[in-house]
Amino acid sequence: MIRVYDLPTRVFHWLFAFGFLTAFTLANTIDDEQATFSYHMIAGATMCMALIWRVIWGFVGTKHAKFTDFNLNLSALMHYLKGALSGSNSHSVGHNPASSWAAITMMILAACLGVTGFLMTNGPFNEVIEEVHELCANAFMLVVVLHICGIALHTIKYRDPIGKSMLSGEKSVSDDTKPVATFTILGVLCLVATLLFTTTLIAQFDPHTRTTSIFGVTWQLSEFETDEHKAHDEHYDEHE
Repeated sequence: MIRVYDLPTRVFHWLFAFGFLTAFTLANTIDDEQATFSYHMIAGATMCMALIWRVIWGFVGTKHAKFTDFNLNLSALMHYLKGALSGSNSHSVGHNPASSWAAITMMILAACLGVTGFLMTNGPFNEVIEEVHELCANAFMLVVVLHICGIALHTIKYRDPIGKSMLSGEKSVSDDTKPVATFTILGVLCLVATLLFTTTLIAQFDPHTRTTSIFGVTWQLSEFETDEHKAHDEHYDEHE
């Protein structure tokens, strides 16, 4: 077993997954008029916070954390998918073509979710922005499901539990592969900084005004509503 993923990469993976799944679950189980719905936005902010430093690490990190190591060739993806069904794929040291596309797609969708979410809370309200936000969230969940199915298929076909690599950082690869540096301290710092960011947003959250603050900046954690939008909602409620 050789270490192919450093600690910052693994920390990002789990913070990113936790942020999205929490935000998605809250958005689909709590009415947006309730104060607790604001925690959906805090979870989304956590995901975006993790994304920011992951993008930086994608340029300056270890070999398999860098975006240059991602295989985004479409023909390679098609070849990989065919091989996955026939069982003829060779093992990738870092991200295989499918996981490369999944990772990049989720990062792009997360960035879109962050931007549209910010616009929805700071106004002016635009229904198109809300629709784009929901479309990105559903697309993200679809990619997550496909990604998990791909990991399960790989594990079953090759008896290679690659999912564990995001826990231990290690994979079963050729002996001539050089292990990457762990960057333990940096990984811990990224984890602590992100958790402090999140806990501060939660601690400063005022359910009455649905606002929070960090570094002296106040954030609105509810949808920005114009008089026209309020009238639209009232009209809709009357016809329910």
